[in-house]
Amino acid sequence: MKRYAIYFAPPAGPLMQAAADWLGWDVEGGRTVPQPPIAGLADATAAPRKYGFHATLKAPFRLAEGVQPDDLAEAMAAQAAHLAPVTLDGLRIDVLAGRFLALRPEGDETALRDLCAEVVTRFEPFRALLTTEEIARRNLSGLSPRQQELTARFGYPYVLEEFRFHMTLTGDLPAPDLARFAAEAEAWFGPHLTRPFPIGQICLYGEDQAGRFHLLSRHTLSG
Repeated sequence: MKRYAIYFAPPAGPLMQAAADWLGWDVEGGRTVPQPPIAGLADATAAPRKYGFHATLKAPFRLAEGVQPDDLAEAMAAQAAHLAPVTLDGLRIDVLAGRFLALRPEGDETALRDLCAEVVTRFEPFRALLTTEEIARRNLSGLSPRQQELTARFGYPYVLEEFRFHMTLTGDLPAPDLARFAAEAEAWFGPHLTRPFPIGQICLYGEDQAGRFHLLSRHTLSG
């Protein structure tokens, strides 16, 4: 694998299957799957397809020198035993940054933010520092001073107080398409969005040589 990431993904079941079908990529099976017959869906989901269904906790990173994938998986299993699960009121279809659709939490996100901050900081020793080329590709000039600081520290700007839990459903879309796909997503995902909604696992994903992400392991939060 080229890179690894620590994500949240729901347990195997109806929501994961619905999301795999929507995106056209099954992270658990590591395979493309047919998408529902919704006009334009293949193009609308092209950007998030390679990442698969997830919510970012620790964004994709290369392993630090001397760290093996098994080391990261074992550390995640050990840490998950000390992290408490979080229960959200629910999830809703939302528009982020005025550009793309995602599932977002309903209700108080304090415990969720605390969980993400713990994951981001605890697993920092496993992350290789960004190279000069990687920093250049991130276009730091478009970030706030605080986001630039977080990128320098954690390799990613949207952590700690900048964190916004979301499960991406489309790439950037014009306003008319956002409205149309929001309605389609409501119909497609609505039956599978349980209330309350548990965040009970952290998952290790890996990026293959073709740039597609695969779900490698799940670790139950039992703290």
